[in-house]
Amino acid sequence: MGVALRKEKSGGRPNLPWIITESQCERHKHESSYKRPLTMPWTPSRKESSRFHTPPFFVRPVMLQRCWFLSAFFMVMAASFVSAEEKPFHIQAHRGAGIAMPENTLEAFEYTWSIGVTPEADLRTTAEGEIVCFHDANLNRVVSNVSDAEKKTSVEKLPTDQVLALEVGSFRGQQYQGQKVPTLESVFAAMQGHPERLLYLDIKTADQGQLVKLIDKYGVTSQVIYTTTHHNLIQEWAKRVPGSLTLLWNGGSEEKLRQKMAEVRAADFEGITHLQIHVRVGDLASDDPFTPSTKFLKQIGAELKEKGIVFQVLPWECQDQKAYVRLLDLGVESFATDYPEVTVEAVKEFRTR
Repeated sequence: MGVALRKEKSGGRPNLPWIITESQCERHKHESSYKRPLTMPWTPSRKESSRFHTPPFFVRPVMLQRCWFLSAFFMVMAASFVSAEEKPFHIQAHRGAGIAMPENTLEAFEYTWSIGVTPEADLRTTAEGEIVCFHDANLNRVVSNVSDAEKKTSVEKLPTDQVLALEVGSFRGQQYQGQKVPTLESVFAAMQGHPERLLYLDIKTADQGQLVKLIDKYGVTSQVIYTTTHHNLIQEWAKRVPGSLTLLWNGGSEEKLRQKMAEVRAADFEGITHLQIHVRVGDLASDDPFTPSTKFLKQIGAELKEKGIVFQVLPWECQDQKAYVRLLDLGVESFATDYPEVTVEAVKEFRTR
C-alpha cells in the first residue's frame, strides 16, 4: 500500500486538513486507488466563529489537551500510512525475456532484471553433467549454426563445450546474432551479490542434488524459485531446501486442471508457494473471455489466497493490456508472460486507477 501525504488548496475554506492519498489499498482480491481525508479540527472563519461562545477559562486547558491528543493521534496515523510499503507484484518473463529477446540467454536475463521483472530459466543437463539454460528437447527451433541432421539431437546428448558454442540469438533477429547457451553457474555468478535479482528455475532435466550444490556455492537460495509441473518434485525439493520458494505450473483443459488441483489439494499443497495456471484469452468483449473459465479462476484464486499461496497465471501469447487488468480483477496476484513490458504497464494501470 503506497500512500502520499499532501496538503491541497481549498478556495475559501481555511486551514483544510492534511489529505492522505491512499493508493493500491488492498480490498479483498484486488487493490483500488482513492482519496480518503482524515478530518482534523479546522479553524472557522470570523463570521462562523461569531456563532460560538468562548468557553470559560477553566475549560480551555481541557480542550487544548484534547486538541493536542487528537493532533498527535492523527500524526501517528499519517506516519503509519506513509511508512507502509507497497506489496510487491512478481512478473515472470517466460523463457528469459518473453519474445522480446532470444530465449534463455544471459543477455536476456540481464535485460529482464533491468526492467524489474524476474526471468525464467529452463534447465537441462549436458552429456558431461553441466546444467545449462535451454528450453527445447532438440536444437531444431532456436539453434542456427548446426546441420539439419544435428538439429534433431538434444542438449543431453552433447558435450558441454559443443552446447556452449550453439548460436541461439539470430532466430529472434540478426541484431542478436552471436548469443550463446549459458551455464547455470554463469547465471548464478551474475546474481551473486545482487539480492534483487530473482530467477525461476524450470526443471527439464537437472539433478536436484547438483542444483543445491550450485545454489549453495553462490549463496542464492533466497533468489531462486524452483519451478516444475510435477508436484512430487516440489515435495522432494522442499525437503532438501526447507523454506525455498517453489512454483507448480499447470496447463491443459479446465477438466484436466480440476483433476490436477484435486490431487495437490489432497496433498494439502505441500511445498508449493506459487501456483501457475495457463490461460487462453478470447474475445474480451464477451462475458467470459478466458479458458479456463472466469468462475474457475476466481475459485482457485480464493482457495490459494486462503492457503497463503501466490496465484500466478500465464496468459498464453497475450499482448493485450486489458486482458491482464481484467485478470487482476479476478484476484490474480502474479503473472508469467511473453510480453513483460505490456504486463508491467497493465499492473501500473491497475494500481493507479
